[in-house]
Amino acid sequence: MTPAPDPDEQRAGILDGWEHAAAGWGRRAQRVRDWGMPVSTWMIEQLSLQPGQRLLELAAGPGDTGFLAAELIAPGGTLISSDATEGMLEVARQRAGDLDLSSVKLEFKQLEIEWIDLPTASVDAILCRWAYMLTVDPEAGMREARRVLAPGGRIALAVWDGPEANPWATIPTDALIQGGYIEPIDRAVSAGIFSLADPQRLQEMLEEAGFVDVLVESIDLTRAYDRFDKFWDESLELSPSLSVALERLTGEQREDVRRRAAALAQPFTESDGATHLPGVSLVASASA
Repeated sequence: MTPAPDPDEQRAGILDGWEHAAAGWGRRAQRVRDWGMPVSTWMIEQLSLQPGQRLLELAAGPGDTGFLAAELIAPGGTLISSDATEGMLEVARQRAGDLDLSSVKLEFKQLEIEWIDLPTASVDAILCRWAYMLTVDPEAGMREARRVLAPGGRIALAVWDGPEANPWATIPTDALIQGGYIEPIDRAVSAGIFSLADPQRLQEMLEEAGFVDVLVESIDLTRAYDRFDKFWDESLELSPSLSVALERLTGEQREDVRRRAAALAQPFTESDGATHLPGVSLVASASA
């Protein structure tokens, strides 16, 4: 029997991967902001933000969802843009410098989702887009979010729906499996991007953490490219696991994986070469 992975080793590996991916996320931040806009908009609307409030964004990455919400807590509000890696925080700092956020107090903090180093009941609202499903102990993370929220505070989060609804995520991995470069994955039991794809379980986790008035919905997304290679290049920069897997291969093997991925993307490719990959994100909101 394969021994269970050590949680601390898992955490270290996850953080190392995102630290190395930070520069790529900085280069692709505008693209991610654009195709993720329906999710960010839904999340922000659910918080019913007011001027002067303290808003915490967890695992903010480039920070765009929090930056979009900042005008709603102005004047006098505070936006805490946080991430577990310093590399991602630096990306957010640079992007904030390109925006006019002078009407709010802006703080950057290195925070873990599973243990948020903030006082109890110290923030009014929390945003967390596409991070809980990559956390070793998401239940602990949700309990921490409940702890730092003031009474009546709101949380809005997003995770990914299942693999069938998100071919943009499965195509690179399936190409690696087809070529025999990695072992097949049982996505029904493995942790990772689809680990919180059950909406009922997501609702139960939030309720068990002490949240009330939980709402879980789904939102359709499309990642559109004028040719497949642009999707492939973007995936290499945004996905730590894909880049690590390909680094172990020869140049010829990497090209083989790319060709296999292009074939898998063919059902989503137009006659002119444009590739439109659908996706579905689960979104949830709740009150403390």
